[in-house]
Amino acid sequence: MRLLAVWLLASVLLASCVQKKKESVQPINTSSLMRAVTVDEVIQTDSYTYLKVTESGNQFWMAVNRQPVEVGQKYYYDSALEMKDFKSKALDRTFETIYFVQSFSKEPISEKKATASMQEPQGKKVEAYNKAIDVEPVDGGVTIAKLYESKKDYSGKQVTVRGQIVKVNKNIMGRNWLHIQDGTNFDGKYDLTITSSELAEVGQVVTIEGTVTLDKDFGAGYFYDLIIENGSLVE
Repeated sequence: MRLLAVWLLASVLLASCVQKKKESVQPINTSSLMRAVTVDEVIQTDSYTYLKVTESGNQFWMAVNRQPVEVGQKYYYDSALEMKDFKSKALDRTFETIYFVQSFSKEPISEKKATASMQEPQGKKVEAYNKAIDVEPVDGGVTIAKLYESKKDYSGKQVTVRGQIVKVNKNIMGRNWLHIQDGTNFDGKYDLTITSSELAEVGQVVTIEGTVTLDKDFGAGYFYDLIIENGSLVE
C-alpha cells in the first residue's frame, strides 16, 4: 500500500510538472498592447531588424523596421502580427514562427500612442469607389465584381485580374500590399487587395496573376474575406 501511495504521489507531481512546462511555452498574446521583451540576438537587413527576444521566459523571433537595437536591453512593443513559415529572402532563412511589430521602443508605449501608430497592411478604411475607373478585363481574366460574387468558386485558384492601382503599402510583413479597382462593383465590394513582392505606382493600370484566398486572418484584427496572395505583374 505504501508503495502504491508513493507511486500515485509521484504521478501527481509528474503531471503537475508537465502542466507547468506546457504553460511556460504558450505563445505571446498578439492582441495586447504594451509588452516588454529582452533582446538576445540582433540580425540587421536592409529593411528589417530581426530580433531573438525573451518575454516571460518564452524565447521567440520578432521583426521590426530597421533600427539600432542593443543586445541585453529591455524594449517595449505593441500588438504583433504572427507569421508562420515566413521566408526571409534577405537572410535566405525560413522562420517557423515570427512576429512583426510596428511600434518598438526603449520607453513604455502608451495605449493611445500604440493604437495610433499601428499600420494596417490594407488600411481598414477602404479606398473610395472611383467611378472614373473603367478597366476592361484581359482575355481569360476575371473582374473584381465577378470575383466577389463567385468567390467560393475561385477559392484556392490562380486568377488574372486587371485594374488601376489606387493604394500601395510597401514592405509590410515582407511584402507589398496593392489595392486595385476596375470600375466593377458587387454589393458594395469594389476594392481588391493583393500581396506581392513587386511594386506598382498609384494610377498605373496593371494585370496581376495570383492565388485567391478566402477568410484570411493575419491576427491582431487584420482579416480579409477575400485577398489575392503572391501576386505577380504580367507584362
